[in-house]
Amino acid sequence: MDATELQAIGDTLMRIVTPDMTPKHLIKATRREHPDASKKDIARAAFFSIIANSDQDHGKAKKLQAFAIAERTQNAAE
Repeated sequence: MDATELQAIGDTLMRIVTPDMTPKHLIKATRREHPDASKKDIARAAFFSIIANSDQDHGKAKKLQAFAIAERTQNAAE
C-alpha cells in the first residue's frame, strides 16, 4: 500500500473515529470505504494520521494511537 492510500485511510479514520468506538467497529467502518484495506494497513494509516493530525484534534489522535498500538501488538504476537 502506498503513501497516498495510507493517507486516504488516515483521513477516513480521523473523520469516523469517536471516543466510544471499539477497535473492531473502527476497522469495520473503515473497510466500508476501503474494502481492500487489511487490519495492518488500517493500523499503519492510524499511525500516519496521528503524526499528521495530532496538533489538530488531540482526542481523536489519542484514540487512534491506542488502536494502532493494540493492533501492532496483536500482529506481532501472531
